[in-house]
Order: sequence, then C-alpha cells, then structure tokens
Amino acid sequence: MSKSIDQRSEQIIKFLLRSGTATVEELLAAVGSSAPSIRRDLARLEHRGLIRRTHGGATLVEPLLYEPFRYDSSFLAREQRYASEKRRIGLAAAELVQAGETVGLTAGTTTTHIGRSLRHRDRIQVITNAINIGMELCNQPGIRTYLTGGVVPWAWSFSLTGNAALTFLDDVYMDRVFLSVTGIDAERGATTLEGDEALVYRKMLKRAKQTIVVADSSKLGIVSPAFICPANEIHTLITNAGATAEALAPFESQGIRVIRV
Repeated sequence: MSKSIDQRSEQIIKFLLRSGTATVEELLAAVGSSAPSIRRDLARLEHRGLIRRTHGGATLVEPLLYEPFRYDSSFLAREQRYASEKRRIGLAAAELVQAGETVGLTAGTTTTHIGRSLRHRDRIQVITNAINIGMELCNQPGIRTYLTGGVVPWAWSFSLTGNAALTFLDDVYMDRVFLSVTGIDAERGATTLEGDEALVYRKMLKRAKQTIVVADSSKLGIVSPAFICPANEIHTLITNAGATAEALAPFESQGIRVIRV
C-alpha cells in the first residue's frame, strides 16, 4: 500500500475518532482526494474491522465487548460521564505515542479511549491490566498487546490486580504509562478507589520512563482513598478544555506539562 493511501486512511480514522460518523462529502472536505478513492479507503478500513460503511459514509466501530453490561446502570454511568471529553483526551494521548514504543494503559474509561485511538496504528506494544482494552486491541496486527494477568477483584470490573499482575510487571519496561485516575490533587497526588488496583498502577509507573495522567476536569482536586503516586512524579496531565486555569495552576507550578483539549 502506498504512503499516500496510508496517510489518507489515518486522516479518515482521526476524523471519525473525533466525530464518530461522517459522510463521504465530509471526508472529502477534510482529507481531499476523490470520492472513489475515499470509498476504496473505507472498504479497506472496514475489512480491518476499524469502521463500518453506511449509506453515503462511515461510522467508527465501537467494539461489542460490553454487550453483557448494556443494562448495568453503574457501568453505563461511568461510560457516559464526560464521554465526549474522554474521547478528546484519548485521541490527544494517542497522538503522543510514537511507532516502536512500548506503552502502558491502566484500566479505566479514559484509557479505553486511548486504546481505541491506537487501533489503526503500527509497530506499537501495549501493556495493560485492563481486560477490555486487551480485547479491543487483540485483532489489530500492527499492535502487540500484553495482559498482565491477575485477579478481577470485584464484580463488573475489567481491572486485573494481585500478585500475578505485579510479578508480570517485574519483567517489562515501558516508554510511557497512561494513568487513569478517580482523583488528582496537587498536594495528595494521583488516587483511585481500590488499594489493590493502586498497587498495580504504582508498579506500572516504576517500570516506565514517563507518567501521563489522563483525567477530565471533574477529577481535578479530588482525593480518592487509594494513593498511587505524588504529583511530582507526573510528567504530563491531559484534561479537557473545561478545566480552569485556577484548577491547573498548582500542577503547572510543579513542572507538570498540562494539555487541554
């Protein structure tokens, strides 16, 4: 496949990651080329399982892994809370990943969006303790995915914890880890709800060169029960445009790079 086709396909995927759906006319305006070329690109992307062609356009494929959770109100609430913000954060985070890197994705709804934004990429290794992220990436030939193993500690959780996960992480190194949190505070650091999960996340950070927290603005200034790491161990914070300058100033004063999307 030519370089120009690869570039055009990537532009199409990025457009759909932002919008969810698009017509051929919208893709022509965003990408250029010709309508027959766009349709051929869409056919190739559909064959890879990344998009589904519709009458006059295409829609991004959202994996059907979550079918058993469709009527679980707790899961749906987590998925739908700040959904558009998490989608933008996930896309911005994925843009930081370079070909040839090994990256870690902790369990979480925002990191799930990072995984989805990487599905079309090549020459990337992903290490995750999230069952659902592993499932979403497992059919993509350009990505090698490693699951930590471990125990699912509570009902309706995708997060693997315990000794098996910790032991697996002893033998790997990562270029960067993307950390999903339930709270991040400039004084108390990054936190989550479960202690067993925090232990796995902490180990992932120790095995990585760089820590990137992905958190929508509702999590800024929040402190949850289980400590993961102090703020001064975080290199980058990616959040949504709704985060105020006042809320972000304490992080920036510690040298944390802040990206708002």
